Amino acid sequence: MSKEKYKLHPISAVINFVKVLKEMIIPFIVVIVVNGFGGSEGSGDWSSYIINGIYGIILIFLLISGIIKWKRFRYWFEEEELRIEYGLFVKKKRYIPFERIQSLNYTEGIFHRPFGLVKVKVETAGGGATKEADAELTAITKAAAEQIKQEMLRAKNKLSEELDESIEVQPLVKEERRAIFKMSGKDLFVLASTSGGVGVFFSGLAVFASQFSNVIPYGAIYEEIVVFIRFGALIVVLAVFVVLLIAWIVSVVLTFINYYEFTITVEDEEIIITRGLLEKKKITIPLSRIQGVQVVENPLRQLIGYATVIVDSAGGSLAEKDEKIRILPLIKKTEITPILHQIFPELPFNPELTKIPKRSRKFFYRLDYVWMIPVALAVSYFFYPFGLFSLLLFPLSYGLGVWQQKTAGYYLNESQLVIQYRLFSKVTVWMEKRRIQSMTQRTTLFQKRANVSSIITTIKSGVTGASTTIPHIEKADAEMLLNWYEPQRKTTIEKEQPIG
Repeated sequence: MSKEKYKLHPISAVINFVKVLKEMIIPFIVVIVVNGFGGSEGSGDWSSYIINGIYGIILIFLLISGIIKWKRFRYWFEEEELRIEYGLFVKKKRYIPFERIQSLNYTEGIFHRPFGLVKVKVETAGGGATKEADAELTAITKAAAEQIKQEMLRAKNKLSEELDESIEVQPLVKEERRAIFKMSGKDLFVLASTSGGVGVFFSGLAVFASQFSNVIPYGAIYEEIVVFIRFGALIVVLAVFVVLLIAWIVSVVLTFINYYEFTITVEDEEIIITRGLLEKKKITIPLSRIQGVQVVENPLRQLIGYATVIVDSAGGSLAEKDEKIRILPLIKKTEITPILHQIFPELPFNPELTKIPKRSRKFFYRLDYVWMIPVALAVSYFFYPFGLFSLLLFPLSYGLGVWQQKTAGYYLNESQLVIQYRLFSKVTVWMEKRRIQSMTQRTTLFQKRANVSSIITTIKSGVTGASTTIPHIEKADAEMLLNWYEPQRKTTIEKEQPIG
């Protein structure tokens, strides 16, 4: 391997400056607003000059720190490792063995595209609880990014040869497949319209308002709202409609920006996702790290025949925010099976589910009555007669419980387990036996009387795990599931039984 040390592209200095400025922008604006945009009236010109000068010095310092970070950053390849040297005031070194690297994720932002550059995030098997990448190369050429991939593949192929000389080593780069899925403009529109983007918009407004709570004149705003309400209910309804319409439009625009040209390809035993308009991202997910597959249908999408496909990935920080990665953000239900069969040919995508027994139905809603009864009685008493509407909670809870019971079920074969359940959204989970970390049988006192049990399965997801429950199934079926799981496991299966 070459020991030549490589630099990042000079645009890295600007990117570092913008990144730090972005993190400081809200407190920076707050300071400016609180100080009256450069000094109070009547305090003289010198105070405003001094304050503006301080702002300028801060910006210059941030820019210089970005330049120093770029100048001090080096990376090279040595002894089957990616080695990095960096540090603003204290020089640090990081050595990452190529055999531990699970994926290289690429991003092309607005500063990268004019120069043909990419940002590379290096993810290892261990990952971290902070969800930060193990290493990040802020801006390098695409040829340099390909060189890192070639060095990584060469090291891994060499390791395979050393472990077993009889193993036929795979070529470094296989022929790239065509895209197996590309989201259309219509699907993008449906995704934006049926997502929680409107809620995110109002959450963003709330966060923004909290940052400026000291300077926002809430009293004056309240008085204006009171005057506005006096114009009549029709005007208020129209105003609310306009606000919701604007929030919806913002949600649609943001969705188009984030998921523009969302494409999936499978290459070199990896799922490669590319998306984004302003910032083009390329996320690589090794198939070996995928622990489970979920198809999620919220009630609205289920009604129009759409679903979302999510995979659980073990370790690392692939998803940036969590380890539930949406490989198909929105797709017609009828198109899911052909696409997933190309990625996971071993999974049964049209299973005959064993349903939950009808006598288990009461377990899906009975516990809700424990808190609903006192709440409904209190609301009905103190807010009579309108409080009586709270009694509608009981039929609604019963209907939801029946819906959940009819949806829930499982399927089992020699090596696969499929679980289906519903809270509000219908979720179907596929998992391989060898991926299941633990399986627990839980039987409460009431379940024991009804001769039913719940099974809880856990797979690795992120740095912890993700649990899925098969609720209130026949006790004999629960025992059968435990027996199915036990042979390949040396650990003891935990069984939670009531005392007595």
